[in-house]
Amino acid sequence: MGLFRNKEIVRILFINIAITFVAAVIGFFLRGGLFSILIVAFSSIIIAVNLFNDYKRYRRISELGQEIDGVLHGKENIDFTSYEEGELAILSSEIQKMTIRLREQREALQQDKLYLADSIADISHQLRTPLTSMNLITSLLSKSELSLKERRELVSELSGLLGRIDWLVASLLKISRLDAGTVEFKREKVKLKDLIKRSSEPIAVAMDLREQRLIIDIQEEAEYLGDIHWSSEALGNIIKNSVEHTPSGGEIYIKGSENTIYTEIIIEDNGKGIDPEDIPHLFERFYRGKNSSPNSIGIGLALARMIVTEQNGTIKVENRREGGARFIIRFYKGII
Repeated sequence: MGLFRNKEIVRILFINIAITFVAAVIGFFLRGGLFSILIVAFSSIIIAVNLFNDYKRYRRISELGQEIDGVLHGKENIDFTSYEEGELAILSSEIQKMTIRLREQREALQQDKLYLADSIADISHQLRTPLTSMNLITSLLSKSELSLKERRELVSELSGLLGRIDWLVASLLKISRLDAGTVEFKREKVKLKDLIKRSSEPIAVAMDLREQRLIIDIQEEAEYLGDIHWSSEALGNIIKNSVEHTPSGGEIYIKGSENTIYTEIIIEDNGKGIDPEDIPHLFERFYRGKNSSPNSIGIGLALARMIVTEQNGTIKVENRREGGARFIIRFYKGII
């Protein structure tokens, strides 16, 4: 019998038998044989009832174990409501919570797998396009009849494609670090003027080539608590996006202010604006809107949002009434 494989049950049974035996001997000497027989009979009934209850409990535990095994093998519909007695009710309740949690984790892992597969497909597509162009340029460079001017143009184009791949790989590595939670953001007081200067400097050449004007209006002592290195990465991507979507001779406006609740940075342009259908998806990875440039990859704004969010901030985008897009970044001073 499986019940007697439990050493604790066997030990308690022997203790009960020993107590019954001692009580029967004492009863025999004090009250006679009939009283001793009554003690043995009464004790036997109690032992039998206890063994029966233990047997029922072990059978229910065995059934519960089979249900758990069913969970491990993918069984979905499991009814724990039948376990309504004592400790088993508590145990079944905790197991039910565990199975629900395991099911949620399994579904989350499945979604992560699908997302990873989609991301890998997107990454391979983004890499394949410039690599194909580079192979074509390399084959063209091998031709002896090319002029020096043509070679320089091809080398310049090749250099641009290499830079695009380098930026893509670097951005993907940053996103992966943010996803893994391995980035430690500094919590330092940063002047908005210093942040805007650092963020806009890499875009200055591109703006000059497009004859665009950068207009900055920053509150004198405005500052926020965060990491200037990562924040300039985020703002730089937003400014770059505005430059790409603003026509030649256009203007980029950057305003900054601070109040008791948050520090706000507003980046505006006078370009075509954003298609209303694109606004809800603009910060999704690899999303390319209807007005995106041919060289757009779709990870710059996603990276910007991740960086801002990690520093207790928010970022949203909207269209201006006058035309163009408006990005609003807020770094909050309290937990939001």
